Amino acid sequence: MAETFLGEDLLAWLVLAIGAALVAGNGLALFRPPRSPEAGALDRAPLGRTIVQIVVGVLASVWALATLFS
Repeated sequence: MAETFLGEDLLAWLVLAIGAALVAGNGLALFRPPRSPEAGALDRAPLGRTIVQIVVGVLASVWALATLFS
């Protein structure tokens, strides 16, 4: 029988990576806005959308970790 590429838990690893990237990227955008934004760019990240994306990233990461450790 052929082995699955990157193991049987590939989906859980991918969800963990995407969830962690959502948390890290949006957290940095929220807490460290750009020093000199370009013309037409926002001064800081929109608070509501950023918080929602952080929560989605945390939920995805927790789900993936629970799947990997079970």
